Amino acid sequence: MNSEPFVVTPGEYPRALNVVGEKITVLASRETARGYEIFLQQGPEGSGPPPHSHVWDETFYVIKGSVEVVCNGVATTGTPGTLVHVPGGTVHSFAMGADGCEMLSVSGPVSEAAALFTMIDAQVPPGEPDIPKLMEIAAKCNVRVGA
Repeated sequence: MNSEPFVVTPGEYPRALNVVGEKITVLASRETARGYEIFLQQGPEGSGPPPHSHVWDETFYVIKGSVEVVCNGVATTGTPGTLVHVPGGTVHSFAMGADGCEMLSVSGPVSEAAALFTMIDAQVPPGEPDIPKLMEIAAKCNVRVGA
């Protein structure tokens, strides 16, 4: 299968998905990028997922603000220019810093992140999150929540 070059300009971005207070824009799907996925993630202070793991690798590059990323119990604060790589199977979480955060994330092959984010956007309304529904969606997308 041949890969085709692609360009995504800000005017072509799809609608940002609402993922429990975080806005996630799918810049490139698995189909477009031939196996990996690229996202723009933006969130206010404190937003971000609880400890979880999945089989795909995930890499975050901080553009604005700050984020605390915890991998296997070790916390790191990322500020603009910081790159954090999380190998598949690693228990990790993150929380956006005091002024929120904007970061680019790339999920490796076999990623189901876009499906996860799309289902949460469609099935979990803004406000207090429906934890049982989030757990159900996570399981469908092969995400294990908890340490």
